[in-house]
Amino acid sequence: MFVTAYLALVVLAGLCIGLEVASRRLSPQQASATTVANPAFCRFQALFLRGYLLALWADWLHGPYLYKLYRHYNFLESQIAILYVCGLASCVLFAPVAGWLPQALGRRRTCLIFCLAYSACCITKLSRDYFVLILGRVLGGLSTSLLTTTFESWYVHRHVEVHDFPKEWIPVTFGKAANWNHGLAVGAGLVANLFAEWLGLGPVAPFLLAIPALAGCGWVVLTDWGQEEKLEGAGGEGGRDRNGPLLGGGHSGSGSSSSSTVGRLSARARFWRGVLEGLRCLLSDRRVLLLGGVQALFESVLYIFVFLWTPVLDPHGPPLGIVFSCLMAASLAGSILFQLATSARYRLQPAHLLCLAVLMAFFSFFMLTFSTAPGQPRPRESLLAFLLLELACGLYFPAVSFLQGRVVPVELRTWVLAWFRLPLHLLACLGLLALHGEVSGTGAGEAGGGTRHMFAGCAGMMLAALLAVVSLFTIGRNDAELRLEGTRGEGEI
Repeated sequence: MFVTAYLALVVLAGLCIGLEVASRRLSPQQASATTVANPAFCRFQALFLRGYLLALWADWLHGPYLYKLYRHYNFLESQIAILYVCGLASCVLFAPVAGWLPQALGRRRTCLIFCLAYSACCITKLSRDYFVLILGRVLGGLSTSLLTTTFESWYVHRHVEVHDFPKEWIPVTFGKAANWNHGLAVGAGLVANLFAEWLGLGPVAPFLLAIPALAGCGWVVLTDWGQEEKLEGAGGEGGRDRNGPLLGGGHSGSGSSSSSTVGRLSARARFWRGVLEGLRCLLSDRRVLLLGGVQALFESVLYIFVFLWTPVLDPHGPPLGIVFSCLMAASLAGSILFQLATSARYRLQPAHLLCLAVLMAFFSFFMLTFSTAPGQPRPRESLLAFLLLELACGLYFPAVSFLQGRVVPVELRTWVLAWFRLPLHLLACLGLLALHGEVSGTGAGEAGGGTRHMFAGCAGMMLAALLAVVSLFTIGRNDAELRLEGTRGEGEI
């Protein structure tokens, strides 16, 4: 498996380079058309990406060796499952908090809270105490909730409300962030492997490496983003600069107390209004509801995969950081394939590619039900299935993001996505709890059948997601909003 992992990385790197070259040759007009040359926009975009990419880099460093760290501390697989459940459950519990904090404290302050909470989460990994590690998972759940909402919320607010840039430019920034995100993920696996295995610093090293990145992110948010808000001070947060000075205050007397009370009330009112409007959007549009169902089913299965890939492969001795880079490279290949497939030459629709991604994920889990048979593990087939799943993810995320952008209003996107994530995390928690019941006292990786049963359950969830995609086809057959512009084909998405 050691040689297989490095060989797979080389092959996938070559595949990504080849696909990227083909993509640039086939759609040069498309690339130039999406380039925004406005200098003010470019400066604002670079300012946002400096902080956001540092946060993503720190997050990716947690990926390769989290499970390995818990095994290094001699915890049972059933105990590790509970740690993962704590992290997912905290995501559910903190989802409303992640929506309320930006309203109450301001978006920039909430980004700083993310940096502090995630740094504390990294520090807890130095402890072998089970309850300290649970605390770390809870902090990690809070941090994940903030990362997936607050940074994007800050950017969209400043982009639309303060700078008054066209809304059509928003996907340009997030597309660039997505491209960098894949490269950061591959690099994180390589760096984690270098420090954890080649330098022999152990599985805790990547978590400690994340702390300087979080400190850098916090510094950018505190200084550069703060300076940007001072220059555009009239925008503030809802007409008032709730992201103003972070130290001290400039008010005094009863007027300060009164305005503070009004601010808290308005923050609470904005929060509940956003929650209710997001729910109303979800329930009033069947397209949004079906898309949320697809996302909940597909992405909850990914959380289960994140837990299971290490115990499936680790007994056979692969370098986990390199395997992680392989998985991320496969996802990058899928993302580039999406760009190729939707280019002017091929003109495939995102809804078609979403269906293909779900089918690929189903076949991946179907393969895993056989390659993880108790007593007859086939690690190379399992690695191939994992790579196929990540390739499907590379197609899935841009497809579902495109469809969300068409059916979910920009101003409600944060709230609707928060409602999407609620069933997502609940399903993942239920799956891990079911796995915990299967493996308690036996171990799923080799001795028990818990892993195989869980993969079979994941395949069933992918079939349910496929039914939701087909229903979306039926509803949106003649819906121009769900099609890329400039494509032909009456009567189909």
